[in-house]
Amino acid sequence: MAEYDEPVTLTLAGIARLAGVGRAAVSNWRRRHDDFPVPVGGTDASPQFSLDDVEAWLIRHGKVEESSGGWERLWPRIEDLGDRDRMGLVIAAVGEHLAEAKGPGVVSPAGLTVGERALVDEALRLAERDGSTAGFTELLRRWLSTHVRQVAVTPPQLANTMTAIAAELRGGGDVGHVMDPACGVGNLLSAAARRWGAPTGRVLTGVEVDPVLAGLARARLSLESPDLSCEVVSGDTLRHPVPSREPVDVVLCNPPSNEREWGHGELVTDQRWQYGQPPRTEPELAWLQHILSVLGEGGVAVVLLPPAVAARRAGRRIRAALVRSGAVRGVIALPAGAASPYGVGLHLWLLTAPAGQGKADSVVFVDAADCRTTSTGGRAAVIDWDEVLDRSRAALRGDDVERTGRVPLVELLGDETDLTPARHVPAELAVSAVDLRRMWTEWDASVLRMGEAGAALRPLDVAESAQELSTVTVAELERSGAVTIVPGVVPPADEVQRGRLEARDGVAEFLTAPTSAEEGVRDQEWLDAEVARRLEGEGKAVLTEFGDVVVVVTAFGFDAWVETTASRLLGPYLYRLRGAPDLLDPFFLAACLRVPANARQAGTHASVSSRIDVRRLRVLRLPLEEQRALGEVHRQLTFFEESVAELSAVGGRLSGALAALMAGGRLRLP
Repeated sequence: MAEYDEPVTLTLAGIARLAGVGRAAVSNWRRRHDDFPVPVGGTDASPQFSLDDVEAWLIRHGKVEESSGGWERLWPRIEDLGDRDRMGLVIAAVGEHLAEAKGPGVVSPAGLTVGERALVDEALRLAERDGSTAGFTELLRRWLSTHVRQVAVTPPQLANTMTAIAAELRGGGDVGHVMDPACGVGNLLSAAARRWGAPTGRVLTGVEVDPVLAGLARARLSLESPDLSCEVVSGDTLRHPVPSREPVDVVLCNPPSNEREWGHGELVTDQRWQYGQPPRTEPELAWLQHILSVLGEGGVAVVLLPPAVAARRAGRRIRAALVRSGAVRGVIALPAGAASPYGVGLHLWLLTAPAGQGKADSVVFVDAADCRTTSTGGRAAVIDWDEVLDRSRAALRGDDVERTGRVPLVELLGDETDLTPARHVPAELAVSAVDLRRMWTEWDASVLRMGEAGAALRPLDVAESAQELSTVTVAELERSGAVTIVPGVVPPADEVQRGRLEARDGVAEFLTAPTSAEEGVRDQEWLDAEVARRLEGEGKAVLTEFGDVVVVVTAFGFDAWVETTASRLLGPYLYRLRGAPDLLDPFFLAACLRVPANARQAGTHASVSSRIDVRRLRVLRLPLEEQRALGEVHRQLTFFEESVAELSAVGGRLSGALAALMAGGRLRLP
């Protein structure tokens, strides 16, 4: 029975979201099934249905596997508000109540309707029952996913990188006040809180023009960092700057770009324009000057900007003034896909208060556009954030690193003052004769491995006719006891360690799955192995063993593989399938599950999300001996894929080295 003060109802769109299908599918169910629930309210054009009745019908007809939990029941009601701001206000109010926020609130319960206050009360009851604030985090995640095109956020891995670079730029000094003058939902401030901890007196300040985003950021920071002094206010930073009560040590900012109505005409005589009046088409240069105006002595800033800011002709005089004063310490070019807009390689501008650390005599340039690696499963190139950070830190320390450069100020003060990193780093790779011989050795070894992999598969041929083979679903295998299915979970946040995971014993890597096409690779995360085993025993973690099959069930990263290395922890959207050894060969099971056609048949699509039901995936029904034979073929296929990927990577490095030697006039012909 429902636990709520008023009946829980859903529209047709809400039913579609609950079942993970499109609205047209729900309309078809309503026409084809006589027992489909009857409306309990609404209008003929927009009928409303009882959630209890709908949920029972979906389970009875196999449209969902099990009854949804409290938060699953609450989210469709919030989403049915329809309006981005009303949904955000409800979630922000939930967070503020959970945090028991003090002082003037950005979101007031008085601004909510009776129905919206009922949703807030329901969420608070659920949070009290769960004994945690994870429900607020889940609601915020879903809200951001729903409005991903309307709300630009700084991805967590980029936020962590910007914070680490700011710490390097700061030189290890104490950080008492961190500000983000365009904080959005607070990703950068959250990363700063994780980086510098919460000693007495540390202050986080955020300003956001959108009051809904400001309320969400304020509630989130109060929940995540209750020991910090967090102040997030709603305001237009450029038109009405918020005075800071304390000197700012670090500014982290991802300001809005390409805005023409930023206040150019109103701010002609503003005292912040110490480096020149920003043109109407250069709002980013206004943001840079505002940030420099709030920095205290010795303060530093890391600002994310479009690449055009470094070269546009309209801003050359202000760029020259910034360089001449020593305010610009460096510019880092990021790989495309680091943040929205994802098709552009953005830049990080590193700023320092000129009067604080003395005038710098050069600007550091880092071209990290090539910092990419292969994701788990080898299907996509993603950003290597560890390499971006390592290269940037080394360049700031003055180490000799490829694709970095340090240019004297006088050489930048020309007609254009173009600060694009690619124009100021050496174009030639430092390749020696020894390096070239080593690359050829790697190439020969890779060719040999790929040849061996291909030779093992070459005898396979196509049968004249397909065998009539029956299949069984994973759900049927689970019911028969042939396989157990356990979904991944998020372990306690205070147990998770982040950063670069070097090869070493005694740790268990935490795997997560991509949930959007625009999501890059996250920082590596891991737990101590003993802690991981303890958490698994308490039901707070899911740990793999040798021979387990891991399945990723998102449309953006569907895959299946057999664990053959160390145990790892599985996060959301990953499932652990552990088969009975006398009934299922794990390599055969993985081979059946990872076929793309299987995923298409098991997938469902809604308007804002896609998912794959692991229990709908199908497996061939074969005797164990035949399973093992086909499982061995799958092993060979996996080895072949890995060999091809390795040869491609080695070949890319080798051809790049030869091209660089040729372009630099260092290639000696035979």
